[in-house]
Amino acid sequence: MTTMDTITQEIAHFIGLFHTNVEDARLREAYSDFSLYAPEQAVPQSTAPQSHFEAPYDLIDFDPSLVYKAPASFTPIWHPHFVGRYDHPIIPQVEIRMHHGPHEMPHHVHPFYFGGNSLTWQIEPPGSVANFIVQAASLSDNDSFGVGGHGLRFDPTPIDNRELLNTAEQVISDSPIGHLDMPTSTADLIDIIKTVADQLEALSADPAPAGAFVHQSTTIDGIYVNGLLVDEAPKLEDHHSFKEDDGAGSDDDAADGGPGVKVFAEGPVQVEASVELIGGNNTVVNDAVLKNIWTAATVTAVVGDHFEINAVIQVNVLQDTDAVTSAISHWTGGDAPDEMFNIANFHRVDPLQDGGASEHAGSGYPGSWAVTEIHGDLLIANWLEQYIFMSDNDVGILSSSGATTRVIGGDNTSVNQTSIYELGHSYDLIIIGGSLYDANIIHQTNILFDNDVVGAVTGFGTTGEGSISTAGNLLWNQAHIYNIGGADRFSALPSAYLDAANDFAGGGRDLPHGVLTDSAFAGMAGLRVLYISGDLLNIQYISQTNIVGDSDQIALAMNAINPHADATWSISTGGNALINNAAIADLDSLGHTYVGGEQYSQETLYQSGLISSHPELAAQDPNALVNEAVAFLDDSTSHTNPDEPGYGVPVDHDGHYQNDGLQHVLG
Repeated sequence: MTTMDTITQEIAHFIGLFHTNVEDARLREAYSDFSLYAPEQAVPQSTAPQSHFEAPYDLIDFDPSLVYKAPASFTPIWHPHFVGRYDHPIIPQVEIRMHHGPHEMPHHVHPFYFGGNSLTWQIEPPGSVANFIVQAASLSDNDSFGVGGHGLRFDPTPIDNRELLNTAEQVISDSPIGHLDMPTSTADLIDIIKTVADQLEALSADPAPAGAFVHQSTTIDGIYVNGLLVDEAPKLEDHHSFKEDDGAGSDDDAADGGPGVKVFAEGPVQVEASVELIGGNNTVVNDAVLKNIWTAATVTAVVGDHFEINAVIQVNVLQDTDAVTSAISHWTGGDAPDEMFNIANFHRVDPLQDGGASEHAGSGYPGSWAVTEIHGDLLIANWLEQYIFMSDNDVGILSSSGATTRVIGGDNTSVNQTSIYELGHSYDLIIIGGSLYDANIIHQTNILFDNDVVGAVTGFGTTGEGSISTAGNLLWNQAHIYNIGGADRFSALPSAYLDAANDFAGGGRDLPHGVLTDSAFAGMAGLRVLYISGDLLNIQYISQTNIVGDSDQIALAMNAINPHADATWSISTGGNALINNAAIADLDSLGHTYVGGEQYSQETLYQSGLISSHPELAAQDPNALVNEAVAFLDDSTSHTNPDEPGYGVPVDHDGHYQNDGLQHVLG
């Protein structure tokens, strides 16, 4: 027997007492009375599900000679693949009431023909898709400011935007297709497509307007920049950067104590006397991408007419007539000129170039087919209109007060963006009982008024460095139309296809031998057929319009107390960017197209760049304009309604600033 010392025994007793207390805390009140033979009714009854397991088959060893043969009376049709060879959804299990048992069948087969017998299973046809979108952005940033201790007020006549809007209305109405009203029915769409075709057809009869380039043909291929065929399109990033200028100044300034501030080791602080104005640098962008890959077929049979147009209309209008005082003729001028770009890219891909049909010419022809039907018209429409209007007509008077002054009256950004991607099914055969209308239209317009007045108040003069830029504007139109379907894929409708269309129209679902033995179907086990009793309408329309008014009126004056003639000046009233970017990818056909009626194809490119003048402004003296609108501040200015147009905020000279000892740094 092992004995424990006193300390060990005390510890054991403590541990045992501790366990007893823990069990009591767990609500086991009858701990000492627990009995294994509790009454049966005290044990809760639980029902356990009965499991019936059977294994009637015995596993045998691997048999390499095992051969499986499918039932001879059933020829399955594969699931329709998505355009672009994307993975299709899981094919559901459908029980066919035959002695063969369940088989995998597409859930949208109707009817299914083989061996002269038919099974009625439903193929879900592609539904119509229609998007009608209008994006409009408007911004008014007409600033009035007065900077420096000039003791003057500048109150010229505000710029009226009515001339800008009237010009924009005239430019849009004078374009080859004008302004298209949004359709409300399929009949409206057909009328619009035919009207646009007639309007574009008229361009070839009349001489092109001044500054315009017109190119029209059955097919257009290549990249055109301002009317010239080029190998490579310009890149936007080479002409405009969307990176924001932080205005932090040079690295030396930042190291010394910030922009315009130098801190010397001895302790003194020197503030650079400079004036900087950014009155332009506005950016407006319309961006749209439409990818229509909704439905197409290896063979398309149109009983009626086939009508196709592709058009790009691009117009840039710039009015940049500036009046700049001769008092700053020794300043450095802006190196960047105004730039206008009209860029159009027509590209077409022909799936028949791969020669897939000839490769399977000896592989037999389909003996079964599945048909789905659309009663009426099939509509594929994307109608997008994007508008941006911006007014940035600034009025201000500037003078140097010996501090670092930076005025930002522009630098606005407005963006419209839309991206639509429509992905559907492809078929082996599409039969259209009516006509097919296909239209891709891109209409882009940029209009900029940048008529600036920079005048000097009597007595203004500088000895320090100065720079002024009133140009450097960018007007950019870029359009890309990408068609899938060869331009020479059209042929007359064979009689076998006409018989099939008539049979479908009468309620039948038979395909003649002449259809099944078409070389385009060589090597196929079965056909997926879409029948449209009405018309197929496919229209992709993008309209982009930018209208910007950036006409600034700036007066330059000297400080009333301390002129600071050696101050550094930098004035920028241009640098605006008007950008339209649009792309349409349209799936027309994956192979041949048979047409029973008239086949019409037209592709048109219209590019125009207009530089408008403002003779009234150019003929006037900017100094005279400024001095007529400048007056000395008096007590009456305190009663002026600040909401009145052209009101200039008076700024006191240096002697009226609060004397905090740091006003030159904070200024």
